[in-house]
Amino acid sequence: MTSFEADYSQARVQPSPNHGERADGRKPDMILLHYTGMPSPEGALEWLCRDESQVSSHYFVQPDGEVVQLVPESRRAWHAGKSFWHGETDINSLSIGIEIANAGHPGGLPDYPKEQIAAVIELCRDCGNRWSIAPERVLGHSDVAPVRKVDPGEKFPWRELYKAGVGHWVEPAAITGGRFFQRGDRGQPIEALQSMLSLYGYGTEITGEFSDKTAGDVEAFQRHFRPERVDGIADFSTIDTLHRLLSALPRYS
Repeated sequence: MTSFEADYSQARVQPSPNHGERADGRKPDMILLHYTGMPSPEGALEWLCRDESQVSSHYFVQPDGEVVQLVPESRRAWHAGKSFWHGETDINSLSIGIEIANAGHPGGLPDYPKEQIAAVIELCRDCGNRWSIAPERVLGHSDVAPVRKVDPGEKFPWRELYKAGVGHWVEPAAITGGRFFQRGDRGQPIEALQSMLSLYGYGTEITGEFSDKTAGDVEAFQRHFRPERVDGIADFSTIDTLHRLLSALPRYS
């Protein structure tokens, strides 16, 4: 693809060939955050711009905060893969994908530099304002593809983004003892948990059985909203945090 004019004024353009039309003329109403999970930023950026990789994102954020735009926002970048949120399965057609250079779990979960997070915040603000994206529609790859994906990881500072006006967040309830639910449990409380996860947007099946799939969805929720302990067990802290998040949504408040 030839060069194009950046949608975000602070970005430099480095075109990727990997994109297509957004289905049915969809406009982006979601921002999806990823980590690259590769040893070097240079290698990750090169990979996203290679035809044979068949992957891309709209933006790439370097550790020092430099923002690179790879695909115009009007186009469908290839970053989400098989995914689901609120009944939608073509997440690529309705999202803006942002790859954040970070070695992730394969590299031992390094911290995100302050300069990089500041750049991510400003980029999300700009995209969110221009496309009127709701705060609860700023998500991680692991939210829309539990089990299959774990990025941007439990070290990603969602609280910091929220304080700067990006994303949806409540302070997670403290981890305490008491009743909890885990794989193999059955009954109405499990159905209620699954219903809450589904209402928030996860692709959780409401069966009344705490399956491997339910555990994976709980892990994804914890990784984003209760990162202190990511174990797939629905303890009081997890359930209370989920309930308060739901209560804070405009359609439920």
